[in-house]
Amino acid sequence: MNTLFYIALAMIGGLLMTRLTRLVRLPNVTAYLIAGVLIGPYVLNLVGSETLSGFSIITECALGFIAFSIGDEFKLKNLKAIGKSALLITAFESLFAVICTMSITLLCGFQPVVCIMLGALSASTAPAATLLIVRQYKAKGPLTDMLLPVVAADDAVGLISYSICVSLAQGMIAHTAFSVYGVLIKPLLTIAASLLLGALLGVVLAISHRYFRSHTNRMSACIASVMIGVGLADWLGLSNLLLCMALGAVYVNIWNDSERILSCIDDWTYPLFLLFFVISGAQLNLTTLPKVGLLGVIYVCARFFGKFLGAYLGGTVTHQPAVVKQNLGWALMPQAGVAIGMATMALKQLPGEYSQLIQTVILSATLIYEIVGPLAAKSALARAGEIHA
Repeated sequence: MNTLFYIALAMIGGLLMTRLTRLVRLPNVTAYLIAGVLIGPYVLNLVGSETLSGFSIITECALGFIAFSIGDEFKLKNLKAIGKSALLITAFESLFAVICTMSITLLCGFQPVVCIMLGALSASTAPAATLLIVRQYKAKGPLTDMLLPVVAADDAVGLISYSICVSLAQGMIAHTAFSVYGVLIKPLLTIAASLLLGALLGVVLAISHRYFRSHTNRMSACIASVMIGVGLADWLGLSNLLLCMALGAVYVNIWNDSERILSCIDDWTYPLFLLFFVISGAQLNLTTLPKVGLLGVIYVCARFFGKFLGAYLGGTVTHQPAVVKQNLGWALMPQAGVAIGMATMALKQLPGEYSQLIQTVILSATLIYEIVGPLAAKSALARAGEIHA
């Protein structure tokens, strides 16, 4: 069979699995991951390893649009409205998650490269899952007002921490001598170049709308810009996630009618994200699960502990009400797309002995977080008295 057949098989498998997971009220992303595991080379082998390797263009494209959608959350008017409190809380909960995960896994004696990368991946959350819960239960109040900007901003922190940590891990693997330039300055220059080029593309995209006035043409220009951004990042050795995030952030702040266009792009990218999660699930090597059992449990617990402690301390420093300090950490438990995307990037940037282990831990943790996380977020909103449906 040709590639199109297997793409269709992956999509149908993901769609059918949502019918089953809906019976127990699990999110769709969990259904897609389970479907991928079942049809992948380690269970039914309906989609083999060689076929999966040909799907790399789909995963790269999906990563670009995931980052582009994160950029939509960085409107200046929204940032001004929430003030410094949300930014400080984001810094606390993200950095504490990174530090706790990295420190605890190192103390438990796991490989330093794996510990550093898992620490970097622990910062991100799942804004889509959180937003869905807020909308479903019509949540409103101080906890909800703080939660939405924080889950958007900590993905940005996660992308930056990943860029720094992957350079550090590559240096450790190559046994190169520690240098400030190699570990800090070079990654920061790469981050700055990615953000700058993404911002430039965002400006060009907004200007192009003056000449393409139909809605469909403008949507096509957005899609093409994201694909150009992914291609340039790969060619220049930059971060496609940071580049596309900056592209989206600059675009939504320059073009007034961006929300209408982005809502249509969300519909266009739904099948793409479906495929991304199914492919990610298919890449889950079940034979490595016994080896990462303890590491996976430690990662899940350490990440949550860091998120909860950081959110509580950040809320205390910024003088937030008790409902925010006590419940925000629980609502930050979900983790999905961005973490999976960065784990997928690690497959290209690190040797297989490390990257496959990292990806297996993240995918396994995602299955847990996508089952327990939404329930924890709903419970936090209920304790805060902000559920109105």
